[in-house]
Amino acid sequence: MVKSIKNISAIGMGAIGCAYVSKLYDLNPGGLKVIAGGERAERYRKHGFIINGKRYDFKYVAPEEKTEPADLIIVSVKANQLSQAVEDMKNQVGENTIIISLMNGITSEEIIGKRYGMNKMLYSLCIAIDGNRRGNVISFSSYGNIAFGEKTNSTYSEKVQIVKELFDRADIPYSIPKDMIHSLWYKFMINVGINQASAVIGGNYGVFQSVGEAKELMESAMWEVVRLSQKMGINLSGQDIEKWNEVLATMPPHSNTSMCQDIEYGRKTEVDMFAGTVCRLGGKYGIDTPVNRTLLNIIKAVESKNDLKV
Repeated sequence: MVKSIKNISAIGMGAIGCAYVSKLYDLNPGGLKVIAGGERAERYRKHGFIINGKRYDFKYVAPEEKTEPADLIIVSVKANQLSQAVEDMKNQVGENTIIISLMNGITSEEIIGKRYGMNKMLYSLCIAIDGNRRGNVISFSSYGNIAFGEKTNSTYSEKVQIVKELFDRADIPYSIPKDMIHSLWYKFMINVGINQASAVIGGNYGVFQSVGEAKELMESAMWEVVRLSQKMGINLSGQDIEKWNEVLATMPPHSNTSMCQDIEYGRKTEVDMFAGTVCRLGGKYGIDTPVNRTLLNIIKAVESKNDLKV
């Protein structure tokens, strides 16, 4: 295991990826590569990324290119891009590579770990970052916080200590929860609520801070995740919903969730990862999920309408 992370590869340049990749680039421009090939890489090279008003021209490496293995790989693609990303990063993975996924949901670590080994994975999530991406322009008012670690972190493993040292150097806000699985489900609950509710009503954070019906819709979807987690022994509770409401009150009112942006810009959403997963697990564990079933149907219908372009 390396003692200090020097070579970093990133795949996925949405708002979340760009926010943290820019921090790591500022720390050490020569130590960062973005995995991208073909037309995508050409577009990135031509236009760069404008991140909070500053242009970034990263080093791009094609998936098929043989390079020195990365000490750390950061995955921040959309759910429907993960299987391709797992293939595209194969030349970056070495014996001592650490992999973290900043993706939404509760399954990406296992999917990546199935290919490369769970011994390379750290669980991770980011919260309270209000990133917006349109084309190559990314803006946000807060870096939020990356929570990461092993499944349990009563003591810090070597991998955790190495990533912690990097985040300290890069001035990336982070936390290391004792119970990482509970934290992943907490973030999942948030996304199932605020992301999906904002997508169907087209509302920014301010709407959920001030409109009771919007907040009630959000919380009703979240309660289905809470009941499911209790059945599965993860044991979220109403206190977790209240904890999120405290965070929600601090979010910039005019910012939008990623799923609201996806609907606005006609992109595919991550509804299968959110409501789809809730409904699937609800069926498996005997938990009724009518709110998420309805949200799934509405968002799928909107996506299909956008595809028809009528």
